[in-house]
Amino acid sequence: MLRPTTRACLFSIRSLSSSNLLPAVAGNGPDDLLNEVLLLSSRGQLQEALSLFYNSSPQLHSLQTYATLFHECARRGYLQQGLSLHHFMLAHFPNGTSDLFVTNHLINMYSKCGYLQHAQQLFDEMPERNVVSWTALVSGYAQCGQNAESFLLFSDMLADRRSRPNEFAFTSVLSSCDDLRGKQLHALVLKMGLGASVYVANALITMYSKNYKVEEAWTLFKSLGCSTQVSWNSMIAGFQLAKLGMHAIGVFVKMHQEGVGFNRATLLSVFSSLCGSNDIETDLGLKFCFQVYCLSVKTGFISEVEVATAFMKAYSELGGDISEFYHLFLETSCQDIIFWTSMITAFAERDPVKAFFLYRQLMREELRPDLYTFSIVLKACAGFVTEQHASAIHSQVIKAGFEDDKVLRNALIHAYTRCGSIDLSKKVFDEMRYRDLVSWNSVLKAYGLHGKAKEALRLFQQMDLKPDTATFVALLSACSHSGMVEEGLRIFDSMFKNHSITPQLDHYACMVDILGRAGRIAEAEELISRMPMEPDSVVWSALLGSCRKHGETQLAKIAVSKLKQMDPENSLGYVQMSNIYSSGGRFNEAGTIRKEMDGSGVKKEPGLSWIEVGNLVHEFASGGRHHPQRDAICTKLQVLIGQLKEIGYVPETSSALHDIEEEHKQEQLFHHSEKMALVFALMNEGDLHCGGNVIRIMKNIRICVDCHNFMKLASDFLQKEIIVRDSNRFHHFKNKICSCNDYW
Repeated sequence: MLRPTTRACLFSIRSLSSSNLLPAVAGNGPDDLLNEVLLLSSRGQLQEALSLFYNSSPQLHSLQTYATLFHECARRGYLQQGLSLHHFMLAHFPNGTSDLFVTNHLINMYSKCGYLQHAQQLFDEMPERNVVSWTALVSGYAQCGQNAESFLLFSDMLADRRSRPNEFAFTSVLSSCDDLRGKQLHALVLKMGLGASVYVANALITMYSKNYKVEEAWTLFKSLGCSTQVSWNSMIAGFQLAKLGMHAIGVFVKMHQEGVGFNRATLLSVFSSLCGSNDIETDLGLKFCFQVYCLSVKTGFISEVEVATAFMKAYSELGGDISEFYHLFLETSCQDIIFWTSMITAFAERDPVKAFFLYRQLMREELRPDLYTFSIVLKACAGFVTEQHASAIHSQVIKAGFEDDKVLRNALIHAYTRCGSIDLSKKVFDEMRYRDLVSWNSVLKAYGLHGKAKEALRLFQQMDLKPDTATFVALLSACSHSGMVEEGLRIFDSMFKNHSITPQLDHYACMVDILGRAGRIAEAEELISRMPMEPDSVVWSALLGSCRKHGETQLAKIAVSKLKQMDPENSLGYVQMSNIYSSGGRFNEAGTIRKEMDGSGVKKEPGLSWIEVGNLVHEFASGGRHHPQRDAICTKLQVLIGQLKEIGYVPETSSALHDIEEEHKQEQLFHHSEKMALVFALMNEGDLHCGGNVIRIMKNIRICVDCHNFMKLASDFLQKEIIVRDSNRFHHFKNKICSCNDYW
């Protein structure tokens, strides 16, 4: 029997019943109370229903009423209220959990709310079970991502002759299956005569689609005698996952022609299928995107924030002019919080400054941001150099009463992490009363990005949730950034052995990086050859970076060849190969690579740095081109370089990587964008966030060796902490030391 462990986990029944008292129940019997509870619950007034229940006579409390309230708590995810009600029942109705009907509702509530340990305990203590008991727990494990447990529990259910699985049990377990287990269950479905069930068929289509077996899903879909809206949606989503946009569009067109109504889920999949599709031309995609948008307006679905956001994302990724569409939206009557949120979403990643401008404009319109608005704005804040914008939104979140919302807490962890404030990220995490996997994964990733791998591994030991694939990406990345090879190997080996998680491409890429950066390139190459899937561009990029670091020319050529095949327009392979040749003094070969790159029309991404002064973000290119104060910056930079040379700074001219005279190499290094940004910060110390004690610089590519050495010495000479966020990680420079320990 479940018993209370701490008072902290209970909702205060006394305070609940002492305020906002409801009128006495009309009538005198348990059925009257049940009817009142049902009425209030149907109106969405669960809190009032609970207050009425607690203030009524215990003699009126029936098991049916308890079950009804547990059902509503499950439906709305009200865990604390459900816990309180459970403890209240144990105190006033001790035999309640011996009733099969009530206990099934309790298991369902705890499962839906993610409290699987409580659900499992109740399940284990049941004197008898039925198919509902098994299905509720199987579904709970599946919904919480504990796929192996869900499948094993379903297997145990098959062994229980009293509980023959029905179509709903199959639907629940199929959502957690990989391809092999899914095929086993498909065979069992046919054997048990459930193949005609549309619910099971839809679950099978979804299962095959999620496991990238879209041909099997399509074959099954075509064999259905009666396709429902869910069937069509599942098939469209399957093609979307496979990045077959034209196929997804074709299914939607046929669905529309046959008069099958569509819903929000249909539109989300259709718009998503237009993003990153492998088989659709941009012009055709834009045309179809606008046609589906018109349907969304006509049916009113465009007023739903998810649909508006999906449209804006598809429209922007297909090259549509967002600014033009912004003006089009202004001319419509749809200027509510959903409209503004969708507009902010469209700019959040591409242009954080514009997204924040739109948020301020929203506030001037006196619209109240909701949870989704705040989460999107925080996502935009992650693109700023300092944390002042995230802190401002944090204050508004508290003022709006959303301080304890888990999604916003997770967004704050991400925003503070990306703005360079690991301490604020950890503070938000520590203050969370309830954490989910996103919370843990976000803070583990934060530690890795900021060079605190040991702290990440210690925190992992305290994790009270089952880790998922993202957890291990965060841990392996942390080991990679800190050169912790043996720890990385141990974690990689433990994934399947201890946690039943099969390594995916991201995990292999991390391991290639861990081994390669440590100089164990042969082992990295062997690991790639043993991968159970084809290596992607991330894996080959990791190997190429290791070859660049350790001068492995021949293996680098193979990696570059693979990268060119996968992404011919990406400059990474050309640039890295040119750098490898230049580092070895082979300038003719480096020149040939650069000519090949120019001949293919591939453009190298220019090195840029950003710094925030006051409320303005200043951008610097190498040499300070286009900045109005370039001459003053260069003059002050020359002075600082001279001062640093006196305390040991020696330009690392191999970073110049060009066949030019030594003095020209030094001049080229001296004007790297991050050095220009640092000097500009020194010229405007009074307007810097934190009063100039901490200087934050953001860079779009990896920091070079020379600038790394420069920042270490500058931090000591200036007695300031300098934080540089490059394309891979954060570097915290202080007192001649970098947080990466010169391993990056």
